[in-house]
Amino acid sequence: MLLVYLCRPESLLAQDRIEGNWTDAKQEAKINIYKSTDNKFYGKITWLKEPMRNGKPKLDEHNPDKELKNRPIIGLLILKGFEKDADNGYDEGTIYDPKNGKTYSCEMTLKNNTLNIRGYIGISLIGRTTVWTRTN
Repeated sequence: MLLVYLCRPESLLAQDRIEGNWTDAKQEAKINIYKSTDNKFYGKITWLKEPMRNGKPKLDEHNPDKELKNRPIIGLLILKGFEKDADNGYDEGTIYDPKNGKTYSCEMTLKNNTLNIRGYIGISLIGRTTVWTRTN
């Protein structure tokens, strides 16, 4: 008798709806959001509309840590440590803004093919929201 066991590798399990590629509100960057082995969500920049400055790749020059100023923007981890708190909500994470070198507390809300990103300092009432759009 032949028995067949179906194994579902982790890569074939259903992804969370937030996972995938997103374009920022100004369509200047693409960010890939993924779930890590710690079951939290992270996002890194995978594309820039203008990836070069003076013939060289753009760097994280506004970072307050001198040792991190030479990191390329492409590949930079900007979303860190998000936990799913509801069907469409993600919180407890941070967002890093390479344009000013600051890190903010952040929460995200998924609405169809858009992602509301709210960065703030202290309480979420004092902050800014931007909308990202799902892309390929």
